[in-house]
Amino acid sequence: MRIKSCLLLVALFLSSVPLSYGQSSPAYDLVITNARIVDGTGNPWFRGSVAVKDGRIARVGWFDHAGAKQIIDAKGQIVAPGFIDVHAHTENIFEQPMAENFIRMGVTTLITGNCGGSHVDVGKFLGTINEKPLAINISTLIGHNSVRQSVMGLDNRAPTADEQKKMNELVEQAMRDGAVGLSTGLIYLPGTFAKTDEVVELAKASAKFGGTYASHIRNEGVGVFDAIKEAINIGEQANMPVQISHFKISAKSLWGRTDETLKLVTDARQRGMSVTVDQYAYPASSTSLDARMPSWAIAGGRDEGRKRLVDPETRAKVIADMKRTRAEAGFPDFSDAYVASYRPNPEFNGKNIKQITMQVRGKDDLDTQLEQIFEMYDKGGAQMVYRVMSEDDVKRIMAAPFTMFASDSGVREFGSGVPHPRGYGNNARVLGQYVRDLKIISLEDAIRKMTSLPANVFGMRDRGQIREGFVADIVIFDDKTVADKATFEQPHQYATGFSTVIVGGGIVFNGEKMTGTMTGKAIRGPGYVVKPSGSE
Repeated sequence: MRIKSCLLLVALFLSSVPLSYGQSSPAYDLVITNARIVDGTGNPWFRGSVAVKDGRIARVGWFDHAGAKQIIDAKGQIVAPGFIDVHAHTENIFEQPMAENFIRMGVTTLITGNCGGSHVDVGKFLGTINEKPLAINISTLIGHNSVRQSVMGLDNRAPTADEQKKMNELVEQAMRDGAVGLSTGLIYLPGTFAKTDEVVELAKASAKFGGTYASHIRNEGVGVFDAIKEAINIGEQANMPVQISHFKISAKSLWGRTDETLKLVTDARQRGMSVTVDQYAYPASSTSLDARMPSWAIAGGRDEGRKRLVDPETRAKVIADMKRTRAEAGFPDFSDAYVASYRPNPEFNGKNIKQITMQVRGKDDLDTQLEQIFEMYDKGGAQMVYRVMSEDDVKRIMAAPFTMFASDSGVREFGSGVPHPRGYGNNARVLGQYVRDLKIISLEDAIRKMTSLPANVFGMRDRGQIREGFVADIVIFDDKTVADKATFEQPHQYATGFSTVIVGGGIVFNGEKMTGTMTGKAIRGPGYVVKPSGSE
């Protein structure tokens, strides 16, 4: 009887052993061998192989890969999850579907719709990928500014009860269509006119569907402390995670106080709030020239702004307001403000306002600089790069455990304008300068902040790790040579050190060129509701 029992146990044990053990491996589509795997969790790297089949990671570690359709020898390079850029502005992604500037620095997933600006019809936007394939994955937030403008225009007032209801409904529909959360841009029109209670109501509408509140806060300069508190307060009232965009201090008078701004986040987390931040790895920001104008002065749009500047009394008030803001921030003039793109006169591109003013007007005092700004505003405005941050603050923010990395960039047309270099080099700059050269953070932690942390924050349950069953978004790079080449003076230079970028199991970059493979997907949020077949 005991012998029979033992034989039965042996039989049960053998039946539980995987059939592939000791046998030929399944025909993997792709196997990456001889890799140093950084899996995205923050754990130390380990040696092994990664197998891909049907667009997903099928095996990690040591295994027989005979019969694989394609083998890549990583030659001891780093194999990591594809990077997730949590703050991009790529509403025009279908005009440049290769997204080469992102792919070539290891980014395989973009979250767009930031700073309050997005497509209002999220379902249509994400559905376009079915007709116009991409090389990169795309996800989106629903933007408060876009929703508000569609209901209220650019009016400087509070919404009526009916208008608030309409905005709430638009946010709820966007969440059902796949948005991952609500974004605000509280320095931009028309979001700057919104009071906190308006945003709270919209945040609650997003929170019903598991959304995250991502905010370009109301002030990143002298009012930064109150602005951070407002963002956290909105998340607390709506009972939802908070993501503070491009976390920084852009007032010279407050440089060095990022320990205090970071403490606001730490304190909220200790209270049980899920609060995270993102940053770009540069001491300079980029936004419009209009953002330097008082919001009240440009309410209603450019035509209304032009009318105000024609009136001498109003113009004097605008000048006084802008001078006061500059002085409070600790900047004597606009020599920190560089033109990235100015269509009426491309010769301005790459020069700062002080230089342009001297070139055009023969003098460069502050009053004359303001006159130059008004003229450029009148002719349609410009995209700018503002060198207003401290490198020490950048490092301090980077070291925080809840910080993610984001380019705050769009898809770049190579050679067009003089944009911020972050659109070409952000991730590579982190890995080269701040990890390898300055040792501000470890390689493993940097990759965690680019992969599993953003995946967790935005509810991407099967991305962000080198893990069996996860989508095969993978990057291979040389940690000894990875570098950003883009500079403020010559930004149109691709990152180096990346040998392979894989999106959804397809090789989209082979180390030399884009392959033309278009395996990107629309990544929808937790509130996404699949519509019945045939429904509109």
